[in-house]
Order: sequence, then structure tokens, then C-alpha cells
Amino acid sequence: MDINKTLAKEFGLRQEQVDNTVALIDDDKTIPFIARYRKELTGSLDDQVLRELYDRLMYLRNLEKRKEEVSAAITEQEKMTPELEAAISAAVTLVEVEDIYRPFKPKRKTRASVAREKGLEPLAQLILEQNGSTDPEKEAEAFIDEEKGVADTASAVQGALDIIAEDISDDADIRKKLRALAGEKGELVSKAADPEAESVYMNYYEYSEPVPKVANHRVLALDRGEKEGFLKVAVTLEESAATTIILNKYIKNNNACGELVRAAAEDSYKRLIFPSIEREIRSEMTAKAAEESIKVFASNLRQMLLQPPMKNSTVLGLDPGYAHGCKTAVIDSTGKVLDTAIIYPTGSAGAVKAAKEKVKQFIAKYGVNMISIGNGTASRETEQFTAEILKEIPQKVSYMVVNEAGASVYSASKVAAEEFPEYDVSIRGAISIARRLQDPLAELVKIEPKAIGVGQYQHDMPQARMSEALSGVVEDCVNSVGVDLNTASHSLLSYIAGINATVAKNIVAYREENGRFTDRKELMKVPKLGKKAFEQCAGFLRVRDGKNPLDNTAVHPESYGAASSLLTECGFTLADVSGGGASEINEKAEKIGIGAISEKLGIGVPTLTDIIGELKKPGRDLRDELPPPLLRSGDIMEVKDLKPGMELVGTVRNIIDFGVFVDIGVHEDGLVHISQICDRFIKHPLEAVKVGEVVKVRVLDVDVKRNRISLTMRLKDEEKKQRPPRRREKKESKGFDPSRLKNAGFKIKQK
Repeated sequence: MDINKTLAKEFGLRQEQVDNTVALIDDDKTIPFIARYRKELTGSLDDQVLRELYDRLMYLRNLEKRKEEVSAAITEQEKMTPELEAAISAAVTLVEVEDIYRPFKPKRKTRASVAREKGLEPLAQLILEQNGSTDPEKEAEAFIDEEKGVADTASAVQGALDIIAEDISDDADIRKKLRALAGEKGELVSKAADPEAESVYMNYYEYSEPVPKVANHRVLALDRGEKEGFLKVAVTLEESAATTIILNKYIKNNNACGELVRAAAEDSYKRLIFPSIEREIRSEMTAKAAEESIKVFASNLRQMLLQPPMKNSTVLGLDPGYAHGCKTAVIDSTGKVLDTAIIYPTGSAGAVKAAKEKVKQFIAKYGVNMISIGNGTASRETEQFTAEILKEIPQKVSYMVVNEAGASVYSASKVAAEEFPEYDVSIRGAISIARRLQDPLAELVKIEPKAIGVGQYQHDMPQARMSEALSGVVEDCVNSVGVDLNTASHSLLSYIAGINATVAKNIVAYREENGRFTDRKELMKVPKLGKKAFEQCAGFLRVRDGKNPLDNTAVHPESYGAASSLLTECGFTLADVSGGGASEINEKAEKIGIGAISEKLGIGVPTLTDIIGELKKPGRDLRDELPPPLLRSGDIMEVKDLKPGMELVGTVRNIIDFGVFVDIGVHEDGLVHISQICDRFIKHPLEAVKVGEVVKVRVLDVDVKRNRISLTMRLKDEEKKQRPPRRREKKESKGFDPSRLKNAGFKIKQK
């Protein structure tokens, strides 16, 4: 197999794009570096496509390696034939390769292996040939041997049929056809292990659905229900359709031998083939569902990490609690801890009064303008407490309830202990909650991605694969934003391309010992950071107010010469960049001609375009262009206050396969089912919304007893009438944004 050609065909890319990308990967270039600084070679492939291509490349290489191993094993047994060699070469999946290898694979003791030891294989071959002159009973007499355990003709025939059944089971062609049939026509069936038991899986106590139609989230739910002992799950397939495939290949004549082969075929299907295929189908369904769930988790994580930071804000973090009080921490605009305390807003009247005084004191003393409240235990009461304070003070302060998932994991971690050794574990949680509002990316990278909790069934996922995918998302986000070399924590630095945890700590140690970095070149003095690492990381690290204004941009040092020449061509200087940016450089470059400048400077158009964007707005943060989060300052409600028809504004907290959860300020998130997200058909919520997005919703139903809120984002009839008509000739006007699907990890077929 020519792997690069296969990749080009599968991804709809030019051959040179794939060849160049694979060469860069083999040269140990990181995905963020390739995506940002090697666009001319890759054809401007983004980081997500590059990761998909990388994953597929690794799979195909493993496939080729396994083919070589299987070929060598069969050749060693002196059983290789031209047909087998061709079949191995043509196999496109690991499953196909294993099917081919199955007859030659060393087996544990089976009924067939026992029969072979008894010398019954020749009898099996005689029966399988199905000659009209063959009398199986008579032929079997020659194989009776008391010493070998063949007592009579019946046991001889049965042993021969066991051999035939196993040979049929090892037939790669039969298995391939039956696997395809089960995948197309099979039914996934679920029944209650105990019909009287109450559980969240009661919808699956009597359930069946065609295998191809089972939604991924249902597969994961059934798997979990089975694992917890509430469900019995199986794949069923019409037996006659399956056995017909076997019989059509193996039945040659309608005689005594033919009838025995029929019996062996039916036994092979029931005892050997279908149980194996059922396991394979279930495993394949689970793997597919898990992979899609990881993609959704990854997309949610990406959107959460890239939520706009609340810059230049002094934040009061509140980590709610009952008996142990509410932990508080005030941090300044740089994330430095100014003060901490423990208050009791849910205690006695005296305790509540003292708590209010302490919060008011913090607000007045430190100029707090935002309050960040964790959404855990006692969050509801703490939010009510905060709202009351805001009505009693003259200062303009807003608050937001933030997702505190992973805060406890962080506060007890080694990272937190190193960062805040002087503070108690509980106070570290409040600091983290405050910083999550101030700069979500910088804070959340300190937490294991899967602990952030913006997915579905994350604890059921293959942990290694999920960690790999989520770490890739964090890496892409950190590098796309860039980090301040003089303020970034080692946790944040460790996600920069080319920098591992050891080098990240060395950077921080160097900074603490020698003072702030004044330019990027100084990185070369950091222990264990060599030329190769510098090439990978330099463009993603920012040095603000340094010697060279280009160090505060995403322009790579290798392009500094081109950037300076570009400034000269357009009538600007480096001083213009340090003074706030060459705002008109784009217009002047276009007037001269992008192509002409590109040729003159000896750089590609994609790189030139990126440099222009950076010189125009040095130090820009792509997150600043996103809508700000929804801050609250007024009255709050409870679930019991909600009524059908009420219109509210909320924040999307989580996206799953069948809908989205929206925080509308009543402590319990409401569910917008996928059918209620928009007026057009969508296959997945990610096509229409993203985590952190502020949306307008209407209450459909409220179940106060179960704390369940049903919402809709669809327009009312009167709103539809007021909405301007769509221009159907434009694809984007139908509400479909291919880039959103692409960013979510879904492949888009190119025509």
C-alpha cells in the first residue's frame, strides 16, 4: 500500500500536501507548528485536519506492520500461497488481516483440535468433498481407535464435523460477509435484568433497534446499563439469512455428506461464528460511539478554553459550601492573590451579616468589579447572597456562576501546591474559580482535561485515547492564542509546541533567577531548550515591551527579516508596530500587490498574509473577537418560579448528542432537545451552537419535583413572520456553517 496516496484520496487532498505533511511529521515537527508556520507546504491545513491525518497515518502504518507480521508467520509455517499473499495485500483494515490469519493462528484447545489429534481430519475432508459414492458411516469405521478415544462411528463423524465447523468459522470470506450482514440487518436488543428494578435505564427494559440506526449516545447508555447490571444487551440476526451465505458456499450435493456439512455449518454459525461476530459488532459500535463522544467532548473543551477572558478585572472568587463555609479569594488583573477569607453566607443571621460585611469590604478595598461563583454545593444560596449584596452597594459589580468541575482536583494537585504553598487546599479552589472567569484558558490547562466535565459518558471512554485527543485540543488552543513568556505558569508553557514539562519548569526557574525575558532569543539560554525546540516554540511565546516589537506577535523569528522588509515596502517602521500596530499595512500591501510582495520577499502568500495580520494588531488575542460571557447583576429565580412560555437568556454549558444544556440562572441547567435548537434539520447540536454561547430560550415545561427544565430555542410563529426571508441560493444562509462541523471534529467530504 502507498500510504501517502491512500491518505490523499481519503482526505481529498493534493498528493504534495500529504507528502509534505508526512515528511514534517516524520521530522518531529509538532502539529501546531506545522499548522501555523508551514502553510505553504501543507496547503494551509488547519490543526484539526492535521491531527486526523496524523491519526490515520499511524493506523495505516500499523496496518502495514501487521500485514508484514502475518505474512512472515504464515510463510514460516510454509503455508503461504499467491492467493493468501494477494488477500493480505488487499486488506484495508486490521480486522480483515486478522480474519486471514485466523486459520494459521496458534489456537487453544478446542473440539476441533482434539478431533485433529485423534486423526479425524482425513474423514472431515472426505465428508466435505460430498462425493455421491461416499458413505460417511462406512468411511468412519476406519477411524475407530479406542486408544485415541474414538469409540464408534458416531464419535468419529462428530469429530470430523467439529473440524469442518471450525474450518468454516476460520473462512475469512464467510466472516466478512456475515459481519457485513449483521452490521446492516442486525438488531440491537435490550431487556431488563430485573424487570422490577427501578433505574435510569427503564427506557431500555424492552428495546430493539436496527444496528445501523442506533444513535451513539444510546450505545453508550446501553453499555453502561449492562455494565451496572440493569440490562442484558445482545445483537440478533435472522439465522436463515446468515446460514444461507454459508450453505451456498459449502453445500455441493444433496446427499448424506451434504447433510452432515449442513449440520456442521449450522453448528459453526451458532457456536463459533455469530458469538464472535456479535462481540465484534458490539465492540465496533462502542468504539465508534466512543470516538464520536470524544470528538464532541473535544469540541466542547475547545469552545470552553477559548471563551473570552475578562481582562483588566479584579475578581472575587467564591467557592460555596455549607458546614465548612464559603471560601473566598480576591485576585488582581494579573491573577495575583490579594486577600482570602472564609465566610458563612448560609449560617445564622449573625454569620450572614458578617459575611456580607467581609464581601463589601473586599469590594471597596480592592476595587472588585466581578464576582465568580462556583456551581457546586450551596451555589444556589451563595448566588442569592451575592445578588442581595449587589443591591446594597453603590459600586457596579457583576457576577457569573462558573463551572467548577475539576477545581477540587486542581486544588489538591501538586501543581496547586507548588503555585500556592502558603494557602490551604480549600482556598486554592476559590482562587481557581476566580481565575476561571478572568482567563479560562490559563487556568483550565492546569486541570486534567477529562476532569473539566463538558462531555457525555467521559468515564466510559478509552482513557488513553481520550487523554490523547483532549491534550491535543488544549495544545491547539494554547498555541493558537499564544502565551506571555514572562507571566505564564509552567502548566501553560508545557502545552506550547516543542516544550515539555521539564523545559517549561526550566523557563520559569530561569525567569525567577534572571528576571523577565527581554527578547525571544534569550530562550536559548534556558537549560535543555535547544535549536530544535526554539524553532517549534518561539512563534507561540510573546514578550511584551521587549527589545523587539516583533517578539510580541505571532511572527516567527525565521520571518523577522521578511517582516522588516514588508514594513519598509509599505512605509512603516518597527516603531509603528511597538506604538500600537501598522493599522493600514493591509491596504498598502494590497495596493502594491500581495503576489508581488510575496515574490520579492521570498515567502509564500499564506505566511505573508499572517505577517500582515500580526503587524496590523500586535499582541492581539483571537478570544477578544468573541462575544463576552453573560454576566448577571439583578434578581435571580428558582425552578419553581419558571412558567411555560417565559423567555430567558442563558449560557450554553454543555453539548451532547441529543441536545444542549443551558444555564438560565436557576441553578439547574435546562435541556434544549436537538429538535428544539433551530427551525431547520440538524444532525448534531454542534452545527448550531457552541459551549459558552449566550442564547435566547423559551420555557416549554418544568418538572419541579425532578428539577427538570425543558427549553426551546425555536422561534415563535410571530417571530418567524418578522424574520427576513432566507436567500436559498446561498449555502450559508441556510444556517449551515461547514467550518463549525470541521472544528468539531467531523469530516467534510470534498467533491
